This record gives sequence, structure tokens and C-alpha cells, in this order.
Amino acid sequence: MLTEARGRLPWLREGSSVPQQQVIRDFGTSRAKAHKDIWERVPQRQRAGMPRWKKKREAVPSLNYTRRGFRLKEGRLHLAGGIVLAVVWSRNLPAEPSSVRVYQDSVGHWYGSFVVPAQARPLPATGRVLGVDWGVKETATTTSDTHDLPRPQHGRKAQAKLTRYDRMMARRRPKKGQAASKGYREARKWRAKTYAKIARQRQDTGRKWAKKVVTDHDAIAVEDFKPKFLAKSSMARKAADAAISATKKALIEMGHKHRRDIRLVHPAHTTMDCASCGARTKHALPLSERTYTCTTCGTVSPRDKNSAHVMLHRAGLNPAGAEGTRPPGALLPEAA
Repeated sequence: MLTEARGRLPWLREGSSVPQQQVIRDFGTSRAKAHKDIWERVPQRQRAGMPRWKKKREAVPSLNYTRRGFRLKEGRLHLAGGIVLAVVWSRNLPAEPSSVRVYQDSVGHWYGSFVVPAQARPLPATGRVLGVDWGVKETATTTSDTHDLPRPQHGRKAQAKLTRYDRMMARRRPKKGQAASKGYREARKWRAKTYAKIARQRQDTGRKWAKKVVTDHDAIAVEDFKPKFLAKSSMARKAADAAISATKKALIEMGHKHRRDIRLVHPAHTTMDCASCGARTKHALPLSERTYTCTTCGTVSPRDKNSAHVMLHRAGLNPAGAEGTRPPGALLPEAA
């Protein structure tokens, strides 16, 4: 079909066939996956009237080039069709790339994302373990005070700029059917740049913290927390500013890169269990109560710290046995 279309359409024939073929493959894969997900969610009696494919909003340009569609020569990127790009390299490629995706972001900047084989970089053993509990007041509360991650509040610090740009866009918003003015386009670009900067700051903070945690510990018990439900609560803004998902993803990726033992723990009842005796409270604690008091053994500790220690127990990284003695070969938790 693509060969026939290129023979009939001169404008299509001017471009390279490599990215055009990959666009068709990507579209077919995403369409099949979407239909499969919808089909599995719909009951059997309702599958006769399946919803039609919905059109997405206009997306930014993105082209994927496989190995035969690009090459690197003297620091420049040569693409199929005689296109030569001068690349500003963020770092050297660790291996020969198998493909590259050239795309444009919302600000208008162009990037090239190369696919290279992953290379593990093992770190020396430390003999320590760590439990991580996610939250809103603090992005990550751990069993070690030196490895806690307070909420950086990058979004809150930039809120004044975002509010200003929103007002500028609202005043210059074009009417339906009219082209946007230069002032509206500039305000929209400044707003997009601010959001891109916030995203980079959150990503940088998460990666630096993950690097420190992975370097200092052999095994890490991480709460498998999915903060999607917080988007519908009164803490939606704080939860988004905490960037729990991005920080958790950075920690898992950093652990796999350096061959650390990352164990995901189910978050159910972690705030109700006692890390000392294992007893569970009858009722869930309200969010306003930040101190956990066990009614069985009388242990009093900060709520998030108790949950972080519960992660160690559930992941099987607790250094103390049933009688309070350390089994042979057990890892040591870092002192809080």
C-alpha cells in the first residue's frame, strides 16, 4: 500500500520510505493494543457494539529510523533522504545504536533518542538494606534519616509564573475559527517552557536521590505505590508536585543498572501494621494523625517511619529473627 501511495502522490515520494514504514508499524501496533485492551475490559454481552476508534489530538512530529535509515559520521546524524543534522550531544553513546527516534517537544525543540544495549555497572557491596515509603509531605521516607527525600516543591515555586502565563493566554485567547495572535503563541510557549523546566527539575532530583540510595545499600524494599487515586482527592496538586511515580521509576531503573536487589512491596495495610510486633490496628489511621501508636506492644513512632520498617519486614529483609536475634548472613539496616 505504501509503494502504491508513493507512486501516486509526489509529496509522499519526496520523503524517505524508512520512517514512513515505521510510522505504519507503530500505528498498527498501538491500534491493535488499544483494541485488545478495550476488548478485554468489555463484557461478552456488550462486545457487539464496540466503540469506534477515536481520533487523538494533533501530535508533535516524531519519526523513527531503523539501522538502515541513519548513520553517525564525524559527530553528525545522517538520516535517509539526504538529511544531515548537527547534534548537540548530552553524552557519548556507550554502544552502537540500533535505531533513533527524532521528535519535537511541546516547546519546539528537536531531540534524537537513540536505542543502545543496556550495560550493567555493578557497585561494591555495602551490607545494608533500606525500606522506602512514599508520601506527600515527604516524597520518600526511609528507615534511614539521612536518605529521606523531602518534597522539593518545584511546581509550587514556579506557580507565580504559571499563573501569569495562564492569565496572558486567557486575555489573548482567539475566538473559534480565528488564528492565534503572536501574544497568545508567545504566552503558550513560555508556559510550555516553564512546565518543561519543572519536569526536568523533578527528574534530576529523583535521579540524584536514587543514585545515593542505590550506592549506599545492597537491597531496597520499595512500596509499590500507584498515586493515580490522589489525582481525584484534595491532595492532587501536592501529589503531582511530589512526583512519586517519576522518583519511583528512577529508583527502580537505577537499581537494575547497578545490580541492586529492588523488591516491590504491596502497599495494603502498611500504615496499620506495627513494625515491632506485627499487630494490625482495627481501623485505618486518618491522614491528620502522623504518629503511630501500637496498642499491643506500646511502640510509638512516626507514621511514615513505621511504614518504611514494615516494608523491610514484608520484603524479607528484616535482620532480626523471630526471637530478636540476627540470623547468620543477614544484611544490616542502616541506623536511623
